[in-house]
Amino acid sequence: MAKILLEVKNLKKYFHVPMGMLHAVDDVSFTIEEGKTLGIVGESGCGKTTTGRTILRLIEPTSGQIIFDDVDVMKLNKKELRKMRQHMQLIFQDPFASLNPRKTISETIEEPIILANLIPDKNKRFMRVLELMDTVGLAERLINTYPHELDGGRRQRIGIARALAMDPKFIVCDEPVSALDVSIQAQILNLMKQVQRNTGITYIFITHSLSVVNHFSDDIMVMYLGRMIEKAPAEELFANPLHPYTKALLSAIPVPRIHNRPKRMLLRGEITSPINPEPVCRFANRCNEVIDICRAEEPPLIEITPGHFISCHLHCRNNSKKDKIN
Repeated sequence: MAKILLEVKNLKKYFHVPMGMLHAVDDVSFTIEEGKTLGIVGESGCGKTTTGRTILRLIEPTSGQIIFDDVDVMKLNKKELRKMRQHMQLIFQDPFASLNPRKTISETIEEPIILANLIPDKNKRFMRVLELMDTVGLAERLINTYPHELDGGRRQRIGIARALAMDPKFIVCDEPVSALDVSIQAQILNLMKQVQRNTGITYIFITHSLSVVNHFSDDIMVMYLGRMIEKAPAEELFANPLHPYTKALLSAIPVPRIHNRPKRMLLRGEITSPINPEPVCRFANRCNEVIDICRAEEPPLIEITPGHFISCHLHCRNNSKKDKIN
């Protein structure tokens, strides 16, 4: 069995707003094995990005535990956290906004190496920059170009090279291909997969695109209003989705045919406010399969089959009936 590189336990992140406490991430727990990819999907505002940034402590968690490579990240002081961040990196969503327009490609890639004092020798550092550019498919002739001179795909390759400059074990990829054309998306995804095969790096891959996450991830976690509502291996989730929200998301994937298209599940009703939410099912107002207990109690997270977790009263009730029969 592969080593668990990242373990997140009961992670919470609340923000003070004028109307109360906004529950951006609420009691999320999961693990990722070394060399694997966990995809996180859900609507805008469900807490995907906040989860990723909180794990890296770019945003301080309200509570919970983050165990990275057997180290409790929550207990690290500023100096220790800075050293730990060499092994935990981030690829941003917007490749242009994440780059300094006054720095060339070489300066951008070289900057984290200098800050961490990984390679003091200037010539060796230059060779490392060339190596990273080759790894991500950037031609050596572009070494002195600026971000505004490049297209979106090349800019994102710079972001990937900058993240890889520290030889990290783990990268949070925050919608790294959403701003790119479809053909460029495929190139970047294939590049990231190749890097993973060569280095054994571990990813969290945050995205809106279910077709992308299915291609790229080993496991998929579905979030809704700060809560993890379903998590399973990618093949299992697509073959056997259990939560009504997951079913609705999968039904919305475009199918490239005119006839015999699968029927879409339309979600109606008001979205529950994430500010001071009541301890009930947050999806109840939009659920087509809602029952009385959904509006009275918050569903627990249970494991239906090995590796397949769900937070839904329908399956909690069915599972308890099976236990009684057994």
